[in-house]
Amino acid sequence: MSGSQFCRTIGLAIGLLAVGSLSAAEQAHEQPPNIFAGTIGNSIVTLIIFALVVVILGKYAWPLVLHGLNERERRIRDALEDARREREEAERVLEQYTRQLEQARAEAAAIVDRGRRNASEASRRIQDEARQEAAAMIERARREIQAAAEAAKKEVYDVAAELAVDVAARVIRKELSPQDHKQLVEESLARMRAAETRLN
Repeated sequence: MSGSQFCRTIGLAIGLLAVGSLSAAEQAHEQPPNIFAGTIGNSIVTLIIFALVVVILGKYAWPLVLHGLNERERRIRDALEDARREREEAERVLEQYTRQLEQARAEAAAIVDRGRRNASEASRRIQDEARQEAAAMIERARREIQAAAEAAKKEVYDVAAELAVDVAARVIRKELSPQDHKQLVEESLARMRAAETRLN
């Protein structure tokens, strides 16, 4: 039964009861009807109408009303449960994002620290290589200087020997043979080396 049919049925029942009670009152007292008069008949009719309204409402209206209220309560309960689940999911996602953020920060700090260590190691390695290269260059320069000094000394010895032979040849006024020349050069070199050893 729809709501409009239900209202029409109740109105019809109340109207019939009111007409019946008015007719009974007219026949009994032959007075103009007064539905608000405090007679026993009016009270009985009112109680009957009230009982019919309660029965009809209990049979047709209250189940619909209760069903609507229960459905509304169920929807509210479902909405609250959905909200609770969404809140828990949001908290879980927030916690997960927080953990990921902390992990990312830790990884970034580790990368920066590793970069600093690598830069420090590279700097030390470059300095060590520069020191080694400088030491090698100094050693090469010393060897080259020593080789140049030896070459200069040999050249000086050779020139001095030739000069000594030339002077000696002029002094003795004779030409030396190649063998005499060689022997004289060797003797001069030996004397010069001895003299240099004494000076050093």
